[in-house]
Amino acid sequence: MISSSISQGIPSPGYNLSSKISTVGFEQVFRTLWGPQHQNLDHGALTIWLDSSSGSGFKSLYPYRSGYFGAAIKLQPGYTAGVITSFYLSNNEELPGNHDEIDIEFLGTTPDKPYTLQTNVYIRGSGDGTIIGREKQFHLWFDPAQDFHNYAIVWNPTEIIFLVDDVPIRMYQRKSDATFPLRPMWAYGSIWDASSWATEGGKYKADYKYQPFIGKYKNFKLGGCKSDSPTSCQPPSASPSGVSGLSQQQYSAMEWVQRNYLVYDYCHDSKRDHTQTPEC
Repeated sequence: MISSSISQGIPSPGYNLSSKISTVGFEQVFRTLWGPQHQNLDHGALTIWLDSSSGSGFKSLYPYRSGYFGAAIKLQPGYTAGVITSFYLSNNEELPGNHDEIDIEFLGTTPDKPYTLQTNVYIRGSGDGTIIGREKQFHLWFDPAQDFHNYAIVWNPTEIIFLVDDVPIRMYQRKSDATFPLRPMWAYGSIWDASSWATEGGKYKADYKYQPFIGKYKNFKLGGCKSDSPTSCQPPSASPSGVSGLSQQQYSAMEWVQRNYLVYDYCHDSKRDHTQTPEC
């Protein structure tokens, strides 16, 4: 469990970027991708669920080349091992076997352990099981099954920033074109069975005696440049100054999160072949 002294000490990022981005209705920007019988939209809040017959997913109507992509999400309490609840960017349907992806994934868990929030970046990943992921995993300073919290990806030409309640938890910088996703992507959300790897490397599987497994989404925010936007289009900046990077206060908040809640960093994994991840 998270100690109260740590959880009470969360520093303010000093900038609430989410308040600058307008909330949009689900049907304005998304469509059901699969599992329509496992989706319910009620007063702007979307519930999707997984049971032994199917999961469910949704996809944005348009591709984007940069922007702010966020939603408030509430997870299922209790036993959720093997279940992935996600919000992410991808072009895998258009570029199978060679796609880019930016992930926020909640890895299901057992009741005695906290949820793991996995962030990931793929660049031109292959579809043959040799995808080079760039995972960083976090526990959170709150229980994400107790209430809605805002999760977001800021993707612009120079960096990717992952935000939780406006607190930056990770920044992935463009150090080369080969290690940064530059092609247009769609925004997605889904819930699905990933028993083979999701919880402690597949040690614990989805147990359908606990079904349905539910994910709730609301406060959708998609602000940025669609793939057909004019070249003059500028995506939202994560920093209050309007330029790339973060303010010193945001950096301090991010460092605090990484010091207290980072539980896996691909760059520090001795089992990885780091010739494949030169940015490390």
